[in-house]
Amino acid sequence: MRFFGARRMRAVTMAAGMLLALSLGRAARADPATGQIEAFDTALVDTMKAAKDLGVQGRYHRLEPAVARAFDFAAMTRIAVGPSWASIPTAQQQALIGAFERLTAASYAHNFNGYSGERIEVDPNVLTRGPDKVVTTHLISPGQAPVTIAYRMREAGGGWKIIDVFYNGAISQLTTRRSDFAATLAQGGAPALIAHLNALADKQLKP
Repeated sequence: MRFFGARRMRAVTMAAGMLLALSLGRAARADPATGQIEAFDTALVDTMKAAKDLGVQGRYHRLEPAVARAFDFAAMTRIAVGPSWASIPTAQQQALIGAFERLTAASYAHNFNGYSGERIEVDPNVLTRGPDKVVTTHLISPGQAPVTIAYRMREAGGGWKIIDVFYNGAISQLTTRRSDFAATLAQGGAPALIAHLNALADKQLKP
């Protein structure tokens, strides 16, 4: 009887261990930052599948709501502009945020213009960097090397939002934008930057 009890105890312990491992796996997959990226990637791939029928304008209108949900453009624009943000009138701040959002959605619509069996895999292992999280994904295209896309995310409004994007470990998109923003702001202030961002978006949205 004691032997049977020991065997049973080991079985219960093993089962508990398996349940714990499964629970931890579900917790990793259920990370809210990962969920946000998975939702965005689903919208992106679905739009790619219909890319030719939609055209660039159709892709833009399909992707714009997904981009707005996934990114924190208020924070991104403020960071990209830098210290001079506080001196920009509120109306111009809002126009800058809107122009940056429009350019981002236009860039996705322009660049993701077809589908050849691509899929996006999200790494469930989310890194923590101070108040931020980093979610890594891999864009896999048949016959090509995977493209690694990492998203830096920050909690805002009760959810996790993208504040920066890194492609294949390269310099951050936000750092690149900051350099571009600074040059335009120096030449003509916020009105010039608003016009510049909208002009770039118009270029991306040409058929």
